[in-house]
Amino acid sequence: MIRRLGRIEGQVRGLRAMVEADRHCLDEIQQIRAMTAALREVGLLIIDQHVTEGLRLAARDQDREAVMADLLRVLRAAMAEAG
Repeated sequence: MIRRLGRIEGQVRGLRAMVEADRHCLDEIQQIRAMTAALREVGLLIIDQHVTEGLRLAARDQDREAVMADLLRVLRAAMAEAG
């Protein structure tokens, strides 16, 4: 995940350079789409880790309701971002 974030940082610097160089807007938009897709993938990795751990806890924890409520909050937040 750290490597992915480093690549995204590089993409942001690349976009800045494009804007400073007054590159064609299609090139800039393509860079933005690539960054958006990369960020979405990082978000999915984070959600995957959270859900995996939450389900593991829910299977053995006596406070299953709180764990499940937390998972639903995270998923709702992720869906709101996508919309």
